[in-house]
Amino acid sequence: MADITFEIKESIGVLSESAKGWTKELNLVSWNGREAKYDIREWDPEHMKMGKGLTFTKEEMHALKDMLGGLE
Repeated sequence: MADITFEIKESIGVLSESAKGWTKELNLVSWNGREAKYDIREWDPEHMKMGKGLTFTKEEMHALKDMLGGLE
């Protein structure tokens, strides 16, 4: 499997924390040197290991924000 590189450009916030210390976070992350995208996934306390997650462009994040704004 190819090596995946990442750089967390901005930590936006923590959504939750598990009993084992992993945190589900919203961050702005650059994957493999590409333009940073909004990213939601679980991270270990040292930010060296991660779970599967979702990435969003700025436009997708705005659409998601609009959808969530309509929830009660």
